[in-house]
Amino acid sequence: MNTDADHEDPSRDLSTWTIDRLQSFVENAQGQQLEAVRVVAQGHAYRADEPLEARQQWAKLSLQANQRLHGDGPWDRARAAQQNFMLRMWVIDQLGPDGEDHDWSPETLAADTVAALALTPAEARALADHWRDLAVEQIGELRRHKTLTAHLDRLIDYLQPSPVRDQLLAWIETRHYLP
Repeated sequence: MNTDADHEDPSRDLSTWTIDRLQSFVENAQGQQLEAVRVVAQGHAYRADEPLEARQQWAKLSLQANQRLHGDGPWDRARAAQQNFMLRMWVIDQLGPDGEDHDWSPETLAADTVAALALTPAEARALADHWRDLAVEQIGELRRHKTLTAHLDRLIDYLQPSPVRDQLLAWIETRHYLP
């Protein structure tokens, strides 16, 4: 028996919901509901049979759910930032950069990446040189930095020469030394 309560149950197959319905749902969703919306919306963004604008709207919804999902711990914040960066990089790569929309702007993604990093490349490299002797928290910090810079190999080609680009080039080199 299909009741109205069953129809609104967030554990239902969200992949069949319209973007408008999911956008309304995400406003009050929490925890696993937000993760489900993030995954479904990202899946729609990846669909080559969708029009460009629709794919960008789905990607925006995924970013919105991801932003609301993160917790306060360092790993939660890093997870949210990394998922944000990777989806934005994918959109820039696959659907094209858009300087008018900050989410799809390579320069904004570069600045957001730098802002998310607590260490400089030189600091991270110095720690990485003896990472086995570090406290587990410091090793975790280095791992988070490695994760948060995973998209830089692809992003760097979209950037004009600048101090931010230079810093990201240093991060690309530093990543090889991080645990």
